[in-house]
Amino acid sequence: MSKPLLTYYGDDLTGSTDVMEALATRGCPTVLFTDIPGEELAARFSDRQAIGIAGTSRSETPEWMDRNLPPVFEWMKQSGSVLCHYKVCSTFDSSPKAGSIGRALDIGAAVFDQASTLLVVGAPELKRYTAFGHLFAFAHFGPDIFRIDRHPVMARHPVTPADEADLRQHLMRQTRKTVGLVDFVQLKSQTAIEELKAVAVRNPVALVDVLDEESKVRAGQLIWASRDVSPFIVGSSGVEYALVAEAAGTPLAGVPRNISPPGSRGPIAVVSGSCSPTTERQIRHAMQNGFEGIHVDPRSLVEDQESTVANALVTAGDVLASGKSPLFYTAIGQADYGGAAESGHAIGSGLGRILAEIVGRHGLRRAVVAGGDTSSHAIRRLAIQALELLVPLPGCPGSPLCTASTEAGTRTLEIAFKGGQVGTDAYFTIVRDI
Repeated sequence: MSKPLLTYYGDDLTGSTDVMEALATRGCPTVLFTDIPGEELAARFSDRQAIGIAGTSRSETPEWMDRNLPPVFEWMKQSGSVLCHYKVCSTFDSSPKAGSIGRALDIGAAVFDQASTLLVVGAPELKRYTAFGHLFAFAHFGPDIFRIDRHPVMARHPVTPADEADLRQHLMRQTRKTVGLVDFVQLKSQTAIEELKAVAVRNPVALVDVLDEESKVRAGQLIWASRDVSPFIVGSSGVEYALVAEAAGTPLAGVPRNISPPGSRGPIAVVSGSCSPTTERQIRHAMQNGFEGIHVDPRSLVEDQESTVANALVTAGDVLASGKSPLFYTAIGQADYGGAAESGHAIGSGLGRILAEIVGRHGLRRAVVAGGDTSSHAIRRLAIQALELLVPLPGCPGSPLCTASTEAGTRTLEIAFKGGQVGTDAYFTIVRDI
C-alpha cells in the first residue's frame, strides 16, 4: 500500500463516515475499514489517499482503550501517514468512565512520542463552533445555537451528559495533561502560522478554536504546519474540514465535487437504537411517508434475542410484501428509552442482526442504521469490511449514503449510518428515494 496522507480512527461509526464524507466530497479518495485491514483487503484499496478505521471507543471504558487503542495507533504510525487523527464526536461526548477522550489522547501521544497534541472540535459545516474554548452546537429543531451544557439534547444525554462547555475543563477531568488554547482572536490576527505553532506546541494539549471560515482555514494551516511535532491529532471532523478548505493550501485541500444521486432502489430497511428527539421526528415523518414503524423492546434484545429477531423477520416480510419499508426502533424519544443505555452493545448488535437477516433474506439493496453507538456495534453483524462514499445526502452533512464491501467481496449494499442528532426530519425518506 502506498503511504496515505491521512489515517484516522473514529470513536464511533457515524463519526467515521462523517470524516469520509468531508474528504471524499473534496476529491480525496477515502476508504473506511471496520478493523485493521489484512494485506489482501488493504491491497484492494491501495490507491486511497485517506484511510479510516471505524471504532467503538465512544462507548467503551478507559480500560478497554488501554487494551485496544495502542495496536490501532501503532498501525496508523507504521502506515507512514503524514497525519494521524483520533476522531471524536463534534459534541465532545465523553466522560472519565465512558468514551474518555483524555485517555485516548494520552495513549496516542505516547505511541507517537509527541510532547504536544493539537485538539480541533469546531466544524461550522455541522453547525458546531468553539469560541474561547467553549463549545456551541445547533439542535436541528430550531434556529438557536446552544452552549453545549445548555443544549436541549446533549445536556441530557443518557450516558455522557454535557455539564461543562469549556472543553479545556471538560478534558482535564480525563487526563493529567494541561490544556492550552489558540483562540479565534489569535487565529484571525495577522500572526504568522509559525508563530501560532510555537504558541500551540508549548502546551501538552492545544485546543484550537474554529468559529467561522477564516478561523477554520487558519486551523487547517496550523495543523499542517505542526505535522512534524504533532502528527497525531485529536478532534472532530473539523480537523478534515479545516485541512480540505481550499484556502488552507494543504495537499488535502480541494473544491466540493458534484456527485449524482444513484436513484431509488425500492423499499429499504431501517433499524434505530437512537433516543434523540431528532431521530424521533425522523421516525414519525417516515411513518407518514411509506414506512411501517415496529417497536422493539430493547430489553428483549438483551434477554431473548433469538425470538426477538425471529419475530422481527416475520414482521419485516409482511411489511415488505405490502410495498412499505420496515423501520424497527427501540425508542421514540428519550422518555421511551427506559434506561437501557448500559446494554447498548447488545442492543446495537441485536438490531444489526435483524437488519442483516432482512437484507439477506429479501435481497434489499439499501438500508439505514440510526444511532451512533448502535451503528458501531450493528456493523459487525452486517459482515461489512469497508465503506466508501456513494453520495452525500442533502441537508444532512455527516451521514452520507455509502457503498459497502462485505467479507464475500461483493459491493451491492448501499447503507447509511446516522448519528442521533443528525439530519432533517425527512432523513429516512431521503435515503430511500435519492
